Amino acid sequence: MDNKYLLEIGVEELPAQYIDDALKQLHNNMKKLFEEERIEFRDIKTYATPRRLVAIVDGLGHKQATLTEIQRGPAKKIAFDEEGKPTKALEGFMRGQKVGLEDIFIEEHKGVEYIFARVVKEGKDTSTIISEKMANVIKGIVFPKSMRWGGKNLRFARPIRWVVSIFNDTVVPFELEGIKVGNETKGHRFLSRKNIGIKSVDEYMEVLEENYVIVDQNKRREIIKYSSDKLAKEKGGSILCDEELLREVTYIVEYPTPLLGKIKEEYLRLPRDVIITPMKEQLRFFPVINDNNQLLPYFVTVRNGGKDYIDTVIKGNEKVLGARLEDAKFFYYEDIKEPLESYVEKLKDITFQEKLGSLYDKTIRIQKLANKIGEYLEVGEETQKNIERAAYLSKADLVTKMVNEYTELQGKMGMEYAQHSGENEIVSTAIYEQYLPRFTGDVLPTTTAGSILSIADKIDTIAGSFAIGVQPTGSQDPYGLRRQALGVINIILDKRLKLGLEDIIDYALYIYVEKQGLVIDYNNVKEQIIDFFIGRIKNIFSDKGIRYDIIESITNIGIQDIYDLSVRAEQLNDYIVRKGLTEVVVTFNRVINLADKSTNTEVKKELLQEKEEIELYEAFSKIEEEVLRLIDKKEYDKALEQFISLKDAIDNFFDHVMVMVEDDELRKNRLALLGKIAENMLKICDLSKIVK
Repeated sequence: MDNKYLLEIGVEELPAQYIDDALKQLHNNMKKLFEEERIEFRDIKTYATPRRLVAIVDGLGHKQATLTEIQRGPAKKIAFDEEGKPTKALEGFMRGQKVGLEDIFIEEHKGVEYIFARVVKEGKDTSTIISEKMANVIKGIVFPKSMRWGGKNLRFARPIRWVVSIFNDTVVPFELEGIKVGNETKGHRFLSRKNIGIKSVDEYMEVLEENYVIVDQNKRREIIKYSSDKLAKEKGGSILCDEELLREVTYIVEYPTPLLGKIKEEYLRLPRDVIITPMKEQLRFFPVINDNNQLLPYFVTVRNGGKDYIDTVIKGNEKVLGARLEDAKFFYYEDIKEPLESYVEKLKDITFQEKLGSLYDKTIRIQKLANKIGEYLEVGEETQKNIERAAYLSKADLVTKMVNEYTELQGKMGMEYAQHSGENEIVSTAIYEQYLPRFTGDVLPTTTAGSILSIADKIDTIAGSFAIGVQPTGSQDPYGLRRQALGVINIILDKRLKLGLEDIIDYALYIYVEKQGLVIDYNNVKEQIIDFFIGRIKNIFSDKGIRYDIIESITNIGIQDIYDLSVRAEQLNDYIVRKGLTEVVVTFNRVINLADKSTNTEVKKELLQEKEEIELYEAFSKIEEEVLRLIDKKEYDKALEQFISLKDAIDNFFDHVMVMVEDDELRKNRLALLGKIAENMLKICDLSKIVK
């Protein structure tokens, strides 16, 4: 029979958003323990409910593997006396290693003969290792926020109330700051008996389910999904499934029972997001939709318990939702009594950031920056007008009653109120799209106006934050600047925008300095922001499978045009993976190293004396125009191939021509030739960064 081990960490209710990562850590910590302790196992499965983290190990060895080690002792010359008897040095070594004369042998090491001992360490029982080390598995789980309780030094997301530790059918206790470790667990907080004894690992899941706890989160998830869809289908619809909401609900219940409730028809006349947001964000309800994605007058909620008094529970949930929607209805109709434009002036009373002014100040900055981006991209006159209007209205919804209550609706209500106020579709959509993408993998803006407004908003925040010294550090990023930078880059790549990012950063800082009077170390702040963006660009390209040295070679020459960098990276990566550059890299590194000493790239043909330098000059002259044409067409792989054709001419040059001669004019001319080659090569990439 396979050996099994069960660890259950019983806690007060864990925040749902902590659980997935905690399970990964529990799995990894357990795996690391058994691997380091030489104990075989077949599989580790982890489970969680709001009140417990669980690991079950299958196929666990009953003891550590025997370990044989060779230990070096004293040199032979001091290990034995003149009579050949062990000296105190050798006796001390044998005593320390717990071996006798029969276990030692002599071998040479670095020209000296030493005593060596073959030490066999018998493995400890698995139960002994668990008793000694399992507490560290628990202590090694870290959370975004932890707490101490009851005078303990142990930190955890919530207080640990009990621990179950069973090897097959035997309790394996260990010390965890006085917390009881045994075979007693707890079932459902309200529906089960207080303490439940677990006799063996095999019965654990079944016993808990009898006590209204389904330990397997995947099983709970399927119950919620299947039963909710079944209830919705009875009304001709399906649940509006949000994976994040489904995950959260799975982790806030131990014994799920989905229920179907009704929504009053009058509330369905409200905007869709006004109905959905209170349901999902505050009450964790699933909306019900028809085949046309329209809301039906129903919702599904999940009870943490059985079906007793289910009608009463449904009515209670309907009443709670009704109160929330009644509030939302009031906010909505109060807000639309005035056009969206009327709220802009009120932004003067809301601080964006103490050193960066009000939300009205930010609105004006965004407007200026968005206009600049529009001019840079040469958008049409009508689009430019729409961008300016959308920028002016972009933050107006932040002072409405609805967004004040439901901050998740920022942008969405701006779009809704803009449409209600008679703004055109492009302006209204751009107001919503300024916040996209909101998270990794989120949708990107679909309109030109929305893309430009989103870039302007994010760069204004990034520039302002760096200007006042509020940069991300380690895991701290209070303004979400990393996410916003990634958003800017992904929009540029998605829309293939030829946008001079360094110029836009420069203009954003100019607005802060010239228009708002912010005093900063201009060049230093700009350099910090560019380095920050380079870091994000490297991450994106790395995720695409681009070699790290290729990323270095293209970002080293600037990030003015991010879309161009992306094209360059993919072409060069493909080329180098296929053909390699081992020999070429050495050749061009010599060019770059000497080119750094050149003061200009103007080559005087009449000063070329040696046959090899004339041949190099002529070879480069033949390809120069073609290289520039290929670069202009963004065919960087083909342009690189043209440069590679110079390899033999460059090698001959270095083999036969002395560059750093005493003749000043001759030396400068040869450096200029190398500088001219390097200057054009750097329009493709910096080959000195490529690893052989």
